[in-house]
Amino acid sequence: MLRKDDIRFVKETIAPHAAPALSLYVDVNPSKPENNRRGWLVRVKDALTDLPIPRELREGLINKLATVGPETRTYVAFAASDLMEIYKLQVDLPLVNLARGRVDARWGDPYVYPLLYVIDEFERHGVVFIDQSKWRFFDVFLGEIEEIANAFLDLSDEKPPELPRPAQRFVQGVMLRGGAAGDRYRRHIEAWVQRFYKRIAHVLDHLVDTHRIDRFILMGPQEETHLFAQYLPLRLRHQLAGHISSLPTPGVSAGEVLKKVAPAIESSRQAQELALLQEVRDYGRWTVPTVLQALQMGRLYLLVAPWRLDFVVWRCANGLVVQDQQAIEAFCPGQEAKQLGLRDVLPDLATTHGARLQFVAREAEAVLIREFGGLAGLSRW
Repeated sequence: MLRKDDIRFVKETIAPHAAPALSLYVDVNPSKPENNRRGWLVRVKDALTDLPIPRELREGLINKLATVGPETRTYVAFAASDLMEIYKLQVDLPLVNLARGRVDARWGDPYVYPLLYVIDEFERHGVVFIDQSKWRFFDVFLGEIEEIANAFLDLSDEKPPELPRPAQRFVQGVMLRGGAAGDRYRRHIEAWVQRFYKRIAHVLDHLVDTHRIDRFILMGPQEETHLFAQYLPLRLRHQLAGHISSLPTPGVSAGEVLKKVAPAIESSRQAQELALLQEVRDYGRWTVPTVLQALQMGRLYLLVAPWRLDFVVWRCANGLVVQDQQAIEAFCPGQEAKQLGLRDVLPDLATTHGARLQFVAREAEAVLIREFGGLAGLSRW
């Protein structure tokens, strides 16, 4: 899992690093046939051969890659005369087309945007595993999970109050508690439950702040997760992403917890992306030429793009980006224009014109391409 120090290093050291530097993105997922017997490493060697990289740097990176186990989905590497960092990620990245064994290798300014995007935009989830014997807390980010050891340690010795149980009697097969004593016992138990859950909620509030959790999931018996949710402060209720049934035993591994919660996290993300496209349908603009024009006129505050952005555009001598030759003649008459991939210019365009860029994947990506022409946005007015 990327640590805070890793994220800080990417932002403060790699991103502003002087050119030239090598930026490498490669799919190493061992479940794909093209990656059998480290087929990805052969493709990396071929891609680096085509770039004007110093031999020592190229060989140093290949040797380091060869020693890193590929039990992940994506490698991201940055290398220069004074730099060599490799990051292992369990997620795909936007703006890099790694389908069918492609490798995205660049020599020049560090190309960190795809990595920074998932760092800054992916939600960090917490998982509260509720069990009578032990409460556990997990941090889930970028497809990886880490248990926060002893998160609820202060509450591990909490037990219900030691009170004498009232006499019980049976009437027509129904167990009843004895009169006033039974009511008093129930009130004591209810008071203990309230204090216990309020203390847990206070600890959880601190964990959410400390680990910068965006949303969290309650895992456990349904009646207990829903009861605990009633004691959450309003802020945490807004961050609650859902309830998931428990696993068979309280001592399951973090990996088993991740398998259980990953579909729910992905489903939540897809629902948010589809809801965004519905908002675009009601109030926004779409198609590549319409959105490019509105963006460069400063009319958009949010830009929605597909995960794999493979459109081709043209940039005129005056910096205007248009979709085709016809637009060049209309908006840049007499100017020389250069053909570029939209994925290479869109992040800078969004930043320059003050729009937040959001990528959508899977079902939402298919809808964006099929029904909105591949690009959409929400207007400032």
